[in-house]
Amino acid sequence: MVYFLLILGLVILLAGGKYLVDGASDLASFFGLSQGLIGLTIVAFGTSAPELLVSVNAALKGSSDIALGNVVGSNISNISLVLGISAILYPIVIHKSILKLDYLATLISSILFFILALNGFISRVEGGVFLVLLIMLNYYFFRTLSKSDTDESDNPKNHSIFKAVIFLIIGVLGLYFGSDLFVDNAVVISENFGISERVIGVTVIAIGTSLPELVTSVIAAINRKTDIAIGNILGSNIMNILAIIGVTSLISPIAVSEEFIKNDFIWMIGFTILLFPILRSAHNISRIEGGGLVLLYFIYIYMLL
Repeated sequence: MVYFLLILGLVILLAGGKYLVDGASDLASFFGLSQGLIGLTIVAFGTSAPELLVSVNAALKGSSDIALGNVVGSNISNISLVLGISAILYPIVIHKSILKLDYLATLISSILFFILALNGFISRVEGGVFLVLLIMLNYYFFRTLSKSDTDESDNPKNHSIFKAVIFLIIGVLGLYFGSDLFVDNAVVISENFGISERVIGVTVIAIGTSLPELVTSVIAAINRKTDIAIGNILGSNIMNILAIIGVTSLISPIAVSEEFIKNDFIWMIGFTILLFPILRSAHNISRIEGGGLVLLYFIYIYMLL
């Protein structure tokens, strides 16, 4: 029964991802907004909903390792596994704005997260700082990336604004309930093997809560809407730190164990820095580079276990 529910959760995720991409694309077309902006904000927030739920619940239950591991592990898997698989399916074109805005914001928020965690906990004040930065950053994104830089013919208005919003809502709900179903049953299976909360957090739960990003980005890549794919991934990493850690630490300060500082945080920062030369090379992420990212992710998992 547990394995059946696990598969059912994945099916719901796939359906949710399809609706979210379609709705976001139509919304961008309707308002003349760039696909990248929609991916970086609306889609990223929707696909980060499972991480928020899991981290808040874990913090309330006193499981700081799961709350923190969920976010750090998700950020690692987003850059390596999710982006890698998306690029393998269809090479991702990188516009200059990705490097100047999306990537820079991801790098700065990751480094800030690491610095604030060095003292062994994330306080409520630090969580408040994250949320203020999130509001300021999203305001800047909308001011800077508001207009589409793609040809209008690439974004046909296939649906009305009402249908676009309905698709978005269905997509977010599908991702939310699908992830919840997947994670709950994945944890049950993992606990039967006696795995620690930290390892469960950065592997099983992180991968489970990253499935919305994976499904959404893969579907976007297949549909050749690569701005949504890369915007979703980088935007989700920003949301994971500023929104999820911000909200979670406001509810309950998050303890940071030494294992996170010496291991998982280093991998997260390392993957984020590694992404810079990949994004600059020929202004696209090739299938070979995507394969390399996926390989590095499995090396991380192997060394962790």
